[in-house]
Amino acid sequence: MDRAEIIHFLENCELFKGLKQENLEEMADLFRVETYAAGDHIFRQGDLGDRIYIVAQGNVFLERSLDLGIRKGTASIAMLTKGKVFGCWSSLLNEEHRLMSSALCRKPTTVLAIKGADLRKIMLRDNVLGFEILERFCFLLRDRLKGAYEAMEEI
Repeated sequence: MDRAEIIHFLENCELFKGLKQENLEEMADLFRVETYAAGDHIFRQGDLGDRIYIVAQGNVFLERSLDLGIRKGTASIAMLTKGKVFGCWSSLLNEEHRLMSSALCRKPTTVLAIKGADLRKIMLRDNVLGFEILERFCFLLRDRLKGAYEAMEEI
């Protein structure tokens, strides 16, 4: 995936759609393309996280393992497809954070990855852009939390 393809992809993903072209071009230089085979984990619950990911191709299952004493299991929080965002949101706060779920690829998958600290720098330089991205993250987090609570009820 070349730079032009990354920019085009960012133009159409749920987090960055509608942002100014110059902002997308600046961000595109910070994203790295990563590929995973079926069965690979992008990250595991409990790992330290510092990246935010966007699914470019394939799908990613977010899963959380739970141990509630006599009730144990793994809950599927979400299946994310092209354009969906996941990863370590708290990396935008410039803090280390242990990931609260695992990200599993069930088929070959390509993602775009950016360090949260790098995105944070862009957001701090342009407060209007930063607020817009942060607001979108809030909506994504709301939906992800809802999915997590619904998944836990299944266990």
